[in-house]
Amino acid sequence: MWDFETEPEFQTQLDWIDDFVKRQVEPLDHLLGSQWNIADPRFVRLVRPLQATVKAQGLWACHLGPALGGKGYGQVKLALMNELFGRSRFGPIVFGSQAPDTGNAEILAHYGTPAQKERFLQPLLNNEIVSCFSMTEPHGGADPLVFRTSAILDGDEWVIDGEKWFSSNARFAAFLIVMAVTDPDAPPHRRMSMFIVPAETPGIENIRDLTFYGEPEATHAYLRYNQVRVPRENMLGGRGEAFVVAQVRLGGGRLHHAMRTVAQARRALEMMCERALSRVTKGEPLAMKQMVQEKIADSWVQLRQFRLLVLETAWMIDKGHDYKSVRKNIAAVKAVMPQVLHDIASRALHLHGSLGISTEMPFADWVINSFHVGLADGPTEVHKITVAREVLKEYRPSAALFPDYHSVAEHARAWELYGDLLQG
Repeated sequence: MWDFETEPEFQTQLDWIDDFVKRQVEPLDHLLGSQWNIADPRFVRLVRPLQATVKAQGLWACHLGPALGGKGYGQVKLALMNELFGRSRFGPIVFGSQAPDTGNAEILAHYGTPAQKERFLQPLLNNEIVSCFSMTEPHGGADPLVFRTSAILDGDEWVIDGEKWFSSNARFAAFLIVMAVTDPDAPPHRRMSMFIVPAETPGIENIRDLTFYGEPEATHAYLRYNQVRVPRENMLGGRGEAFVVAQVRLGGGRLHHAMRTVAQARRALEMMCERALSRVTKGEPLAMKQMVQEKIADSWVQLRQFRLLVLETAWMIDKGHDYKSVRKNIAAVKAVMPQVLHDIASRALHLHGSLGISTEMPFADWVINSFHVGLADGPTEVHKITVAREVLKEYRPSAALFPDYHSVAEHARAWELYGDLLQG
């Protein structure tokens, strides 16, 4: 059953989020550096009170179940929230829903020991600490089948050696979740395991911090693990189950990325429309130019199509479909997401002229971010392959020389069904 209405009580909450983010959260983007630098005294003075307001409103970490202190909201409600607080770089962390912490918290909730949950999970949920997901490698990008970082069991300790590239949020993290090869001779998808590594563990070398255009400061890192020793119990999940463990965070994470991308694309469209109505050239507003109208129409349609795909996928999960059964939908969301953001941000940039390409406007950052979301959590090409494979599973090949839908065959079937009536 389809329903495009939002309950009045929840709509009231959404209206509050919209106003709160625009008035009090978005200004932080212009005043503070990294949103993960929670030790910055300015973060403490400006962000902590806003987080307290969100908690008082009952909207903190709503992706979590009640057992972990959240509301246990379904994916549709999360999508509607994310497209509001995702407008701001600080929005997710003010609402306790920032990556990579949300995904890492899911892993710890599923696979952490009681001691690990006490040490890492609860402080993470409270945003007393932040975390890192350390998976990709410099020679292999996001292809885990070519990873070289190894973990060898030595007595009661795992010894990790290797290099990791663009480890998310490593600079400020209290702990890292690391994927490493534990069984190099096993079948490809059983070779790796996942580990929790406290940031203070000896042997973690930060070769250099990394960033990309649009981030105020470097927060990712090129890391070397040099004889990093962690206790045997720091393995998350079973030996060789890294792919299974990773899916706990990746399915929901990809969908949440899409929800926040809706917010960014929507802002670009809003700015585009205001510019078109405000700027006059050749004796009339830009909004009267047909090519400008085409850009606005294409952007609105693209955004609505993408938003509906995101909400449909969220709705399917809320209806009981697990992430495996909706992998086609999640992959489709991930595949189309960078193109939507790129197209709308690019049009907005163009309509703002030289101002649009300047560092005084966000459009160039958003265009670069479109490439970022096309790489994070797997490149676009991989997700398109997934969509195609899942779609093809729904069909069967024809053994006949000509296809079943060949007009000659269809005509014969139609004649067999209605021929007597036509001759009568």
